[in-house]
Formats: sequence, structure tokens, C-alpha cells
Amino acid sequence: MSKRTKFPAVFWVANSIEVLERFAYYGIYLSFGIYLGELGFSKGDLGIIQSIFLALSYLMPLFSGTFADRYGFKKMLLVAYMAYLPAILLLILTKSFNGIALTMLTIGFAAGIFKPLISSTVRVTTDSTNKTLGFGIFYQMVNIGASFGPIVMGKLRGWSWDYVFYTAAATVGLMFLITLLFYKEPERDLEGATLKQKFRDMGEALSDVKFVIFLVLLGVFFWMPFWAFFNVLAVYINDFMDTNALYESVRMVLGDAVTQFISSNDQGVWKINAEAISQTGYVIIIFQLVVSSLFEKRPAISSFLFGLLVSAVAFVVLALSVTVSNSLVFLGVFLFSVGEMISSPRIQEYIMWIAPKEKAGLYMGTNFLATFVGATLSGIYTGLMGHFESVGKPEYIMYTLAVHVLLGIVAIFIFTKTLGEFKEQTE
Repeated sequence: MSKRTKFPAVFWVANSIEVLERFAYYGIYLSFGIYLGELGFSKGDLGIIQSIFLALSYLMPLFSGTFADRYGFKKMLLVAYMAYLPAILLLILTKSFNGIALTMLTIGFAAGIFKPLISSTVRVTTDSTNKTLGFGIFYQMVNIGASFGPIVMGKLRGWSWDYVFYTAAATVGLMFLITLLFYKEPERDLEGATLKQKFRDMGEALSDVKFVIFLVLLGVFFWMPFWAFFNVLAVYINDFMDTNALYESVRMVLGDAVTQFISSNDQGVWKINAEAISQTGYVIIIFQLVVSSLFEKRPAISSFLFGLLVSAVAFVVLALSVTVSNSLVFLGVFLFSVGEMISSPRIQEYIMWIAPKEKAGLYMGTNFLATFVGATLSGIYTGLMGHFESVGKPEYIMYTLAVHVLLGIVAIFIFTKTLGEFKEQTE
């Protein structure tokens, strides 16, 4: 076995930036459904904003990855921050549906510019000896930010929603300084590349019918239920579970100090903050590197499908957490986390490693087409949850998602058996 190559300094700088961005992004996003509900908007309204926000978040990478390959990752990162910062602050000022929707579109635009840049940095700073570990570390950093963001923002919104937005804005400002001072453009072969050629390459990639079908399958059967989980779960817990009982359950295990940090005191009654327990980050922080090691030598697609199966079981458990015992929500989140740890990094690594190194940003941008499809459609499930709520069966949203994922396993299995898998690059 070849000796594992050492990661360069920019690999660690990029991962540090990723932690901060995910802190701000998920800190706002997982609380957002609760925020909109407090403003009096329906779950249908929430689903519309979620869809347009995620649509732009995952449409922009189709272009920003290409621009990054042409102009450099560092310049595009700085552009993203200059859009991100004022957009977050605007949430303090606007309270109308149209105003919030337009502001979230702006944040989605900024996030979309940012998204492919760090993962592409990881791609061009890794090789065949350290690629799985590199992406495992990257995914670990994603989830450190994604875990602590909702925990901290959930606590802050108990005092004032303005504190949430000021904290997110300050985080983006820190990202700007780190990038400006410490991020060094990673070396890669870009000689002779023009924007016209990049767009032609993207067109060629998307002219491959097999590749496009694969991206659509990923969008509909992986990314759509994946984003539906994050769209609905905080509201699902907040609206349909006894958050005081959940507080007591956690307090028995973690004690008063820790539990109160992830909870809010509502007129003398302690209630757990739904966004603090409705995300997978805190589980992934502990187990991601272990899971990456376990699946490092296993085939990517079979690992991916097994992860989907675990996620389907998780949705069933989350349904039972409303009808049988609220405490089952912790098992449901844990199982979904395991499914995510198996599926998400392996499928992203797989897509990146069918790309030539000099086209890393381009292929990562094209990969976001799948996420764009699923993320844009995922808001449908938020509205559907509102419908199930109106008929007194909110748990049906989770059963529906479980069936959705199981159908996806069958569809992707048939695809790989009839059309075959893609060949990964070795360098």
C-alpha cells in the first residue's frame, strides 16, 4: 500500500473556513422554520421559501465552480462573503413574506457561490493515497459547524432573533479575514482554459445521457429526502412533540448545565430547542472518521445504497417518535446520521473522482445539479407536513419519506445493473 501523502496547509485553512460557513448557514437554516412560524406564516409558506432558497443555493454552483476554475478559488470566496454578509443583516429589517423570500434568495445566492469552492480545494489537494481520509475530514468539519451552529443559534433566539443574525454575520466577517490572510491558491493545471471552453466542457458532461440520468436519480431519490429531513424535522419536533418531556429525558443523561445550554426557559418551563436535536452534526462529529475507515475499501455505490437503507429505517423511527414515544426521536436522528455518514461523503467523493483534477471545480459544479433538483423539490414535503397536520396525522410525513427512499434504492440499483457504474480516475 502506498504511503499516505501529507495534506498541505491550504487543506486545513479551507476546512477551517468550512466549519465557520456551516455554523452560520445551518445556524440560520435549521431555526428558520420556527422563526417563520413565530411570524405567523404557514408551513406551505415555509416550504415555498425553503425551495427557492435551496434552488438558488444549488443552482449557483453550476456556474461558480466554473468561474473558480478560471479566476481562482480565493477570489470567488471573497465575492461570496461580500454577498453573504449584508444579506444576513437584512433579515433583521424585513418581516414580510416577500421581503424574507428575497432576502433568503440573496443568502442562497451567496451560499451557492461558496459551496463548490472548499470541496474543490479538498479535491485538488488530495490524491489516491489520502482521498477518502481527506473527504472524511472535510465532512467532519462540515458537521462540526452544522452541529454547533443550530445549538448556539437556538440558545440565542431564546433571547432575541436579532442575536442569531448578528452572530451569523460576524462569522462571515471572520471567514473573510481568514481567507484574505491565510488562504493560498492551490496548485492545479489551468493553462489555456477559457470561460467558453469551461461552459463547453459542462455542456459535454451534460450531453452524456447516462451521467445526466444518474444525477437526476441522485437528485430525486437521495437529495430530495435528505433535504426534506432538514426542512421538516425542527418544526416536526417543535410543533408535534412535548419539548419539556424531551428536556427532562436529556437532563437525566447529560445533567442540568449541558441540557440548559441546548434549551430555553419559556415562562418558567424548560423546553429543549428543537434545532439543537434535529440535526445530525453532533453524531457525525463522533463517528464520521470511524465510518469513513470502515467503508474506505468498500465499493462506493453499494456503500451508498446501504446508507440509504439505514436512512429509510430512520424515517420510520421518527414517525413512531410522535405516536409511540417522543424519546425515539433521538434514535431516529442517530440512524439518519449513520445513513448520511455512509452515503453522502461516498457519493460526493465518487462524483469528484470521475473528474480529471484540472476540472475539479467544473465537475463539482455539475454535481450540484443533482442537489439542485432534490433541494428544489424538497419544499414540497414541508407543505405536505402541513396537510398531514391538518388531518391529525403529522407522522405520515415520515412514513412517506421512508417509502420515497426505498423506491430510490430500487431505482439506483436497477440503473447500476443495467447501465453500469462510472470509472473513477486514479490520479
